[in-house]
Amino acid sequence: MNPVQKLLKTLADVFVPILPALVASGLLMGINNILTAEGMFFSGKSLIDAYPQIKDIADMINLASNAGFTFLPVLIGFSAAKIFGGTPILGAVIGAIMIHPDLLNGYSYGQALLDGTVPYWHIFGFPVAKVGYQGTVLPVIVSAFCLSMIEKRLRKIVPAMLDNILTPLLSVLITAALTFLFIGPVMRTVGDAMTNTVMWLFFDLGALGGLIYGVTYPLLVITGMHHSLITAETQILANIQTLGGSPTFAVVACANCAQGAAALAVMFLMKKDAKVKSMASASGISALLGITEPAIFGVNLKYRYPFYGALIGGGIGAAYATLVRVLSVSQGPCGVIGVICIRPDCMIQFMVSVIIAIISAFIATFLLGKTIGRKSIQI
Repeated sequence: MNPVQKLLKTLADVFVPILPALVASGLLMGINNILTAEGMFFSGKSLIDAYPQIKDIADMINLASNAGFTFLPVLIGFSAAKIFGGTPILGAVIGAIMIHPDLLNGYSYGQALLDGTVPYWHIFGFPVAKVGYQGTVLPVIVSAFCLSMIEKRLRKIVPAMLDNILTPLLSVLITAALTFLFIGPVMRTVGDAMTNTVMWLFFDLGALGGLIYGVTYPLLVITGMHHSLITAETQILANIQTLGGSPTFAVVACANCAQGAAALAVMFLMKKDAKVKSMASASGISALLGITEPAIFGVNLKYRYPFYGALIGGGIGAAYATLVRVLSVSQGPCGVIGVICIRPDCMIQFMVSVIIAIISAFIATFLLGKTIGRKSIQI
């Protein structure tokens, strides 16, 4: 793999082990939103307003839902250190240091910067911002990488009898200093730029941005580069209280469902071929549930025109989802059943977006199959 592919694979390897925790946290957040959303079941009231006896249950669910994102740097630090060859628990320590309660909460940093109230340490004459890294992703990944490199280097030069004492001590101390001096400020800026780019694409370009993302996503799946999008998605969800939710989930769900609809269209177009019909039906249903690789590689790319139809349908559905601002509260299965990850007030529009993508992709694929299908039957 080239350096870019290696970087993207590394990011994916870091996040895959912690995805169950993020999915659980996000789904709990969704349940809490259903319990507290006004007007969803009763006019002008939420479920806990109608049934006050469940308020404490909702509070407990809310606490449980926030834990995964509140302590996200700890989870990432553990996973990243393991991937980079360091001691995972030391990676978790670095993550914990970065969100220590004695630091200014990272969510308050922007306002404190405007007010001129950012606290500083003064170390050897250098001012070091005493700021936490809540809601960030890249700083802890880079810090865990540095920790692992320092630790592996120290284990080669520190005498064996002192290794268990000096190596953890120096690794954590040096990494913590580098984090607050250099890594944190630089990578916070890079991470914010990534998030702002995604938000600009969706909230400034609107439907056009959703269309671009919806058409581009299946192309990234082919190369495996779609895993790199987890980084921006995670950072957006970690700041859900200020951003309101992530706009990318619905777009990806539309793109995935479009691939499934295109495969199902092939099933109807080639109904005399039992083998193709079986493959298309199974992979099409799989894509509707969020797993697109069987449909993309087994059917749509093989016959080409279904892939074009899926891009058309996915782009149309994604454009609509962005236009009506469908937001998610967690990661999860990016398909029809992904509705459980959507903000309660956006659930209906999410289903409308997905249905638009499915119908558009099916019709586009069917028409393309009737016109150019015979000429592009296989790659």
